Amino acid sequence: MTRPLDGITVIALEHVIAAPFGTRQLADLGARVIKIERPETGDFARQYDQRVKGMSSHFTWVNRSKESLTLDLKHDKALSILKKLLSTADVFVQNLAPGAANRMGLTAEALQVINPQLIYCSVSGYGNDGPYRDKKAYDLLIQSEAGLLSVTGTPETPSKVGISIADIAAGMYTYSNIMAALFQRQKTGKGSIIDVSMLEAIGEWMGFPMYYTYDQAEPPPRNGASHATIFPYGPYQAGDGKTVMLGLQNEREWGLFCEKVLGNPELAHDPRFDKNFKRNENRSELQKMISERFSKMTSTEVIQKLDEAQIANASLNNMHDFWDHAQLAARGRWAEVDSPAGPIKTLLPPGLNNSFDYRIDKIPAIGEHNEKILSELGFTKNEVESLRKEGVI
Repeated sequence: MTRPLDGITVIALEHVIAAPFGTRQLADLGARVIKIERPETGDFARQYDQRVKGMSSHFTWVNRSKESLTLDLKHDKALSILKKLLSTADVFVQNLAPGAANRMGLTAEALQVINPQLIYCSVSGYGNDGPYRDKKAYDLLIQSEAGLLSVTGTPETPSKVGISIADIAAGMYTYSNIMAALFQRQKTGKGSIIDVSMLEAIGEWMGFPMYYTYDQAEPPPRNGASHATIFPYGPYQAGDGKTVMLGLQNEREWGLFCEKVLGNPELAHDPRFDKNFKRNENRSELQKMISERFSKMTSTEVIQKLDEAQIANASLNNMHDFWDHAQLAARGRWAEVDSPAGPIKTLLPPGLNNSFDYRIDKIPAIGEHNEKILSELGFTKNEVESLRKEGVI
């Protein structure tokens, strides 16, 4: 089967998560992604840990199906090789430190002179202009600047989200903006310049708390794993010590919850609890009632009653539980990907499409494709070896 991005070449001067996650989505759809790395050390995300057969968990996650070319861009010869690659590429993605690409002459304007069809995408913390343009940005810092920490955690302790969510958001908008630019190029014949900001990416995802505080209204409180404004919605401990998550969305569900789960249909009409805003205001009293009822049942019994009442619920799984999740197994969502350490298990990209299979190719070793890529540019084996000795690659 052909894939949507077969024939598209992406040059990625990238590191860590935001840009690599975006380009991996392109690789999943068939694009050829050539990842530019530092000689010997590579993307520094390779060194974060050794949890995957000696490889980094971060790097393993976002770099499958890519080719690795090492270039020391302090060398003029390395810059020349990069520009030669970019002269025929479809997409260039970079998330270097603020201003670094410009200092090397890798501006969108300069590159589009040699390749007018090039789609140039910069990924940064705050964008290419404005007073924060030159600030360094990491995921936690962007979560903080965007107000995410102010609505996450307990009343006493603001908490970061347990994954690199600002990086991931920026990676997804990198991917979607490049896809849009490819469509746009089909219409105009010209490339685009894309400026993706982590702050703006996660800011889009902050829409609910942002509008909840419209016109200086009070912000939603931090309630741990419970919902800030809907109740009951969150974690409850059963009698066996295990936690069950549940969520009610409307008054019909509230009535079913009282009747079939709590065994107290009259509670649905109690004036303290007969509307969501009242339940939210009186959540402490209602919490005690629910906890008392659940303490007399196992987690399996609680989930069974919730399912019978058609109340949304979930188990509080850990990562081992997720690896073994029955739903993922039943839908065949696991595959194997090759790597320098041998085959490893990987989760297929979200979305089933009956017209093509996702590309799941090897996670590259540092500089694994140096000779292949350089030979395509016309370099002989001797010339490649000379570049290696000079420290260019």
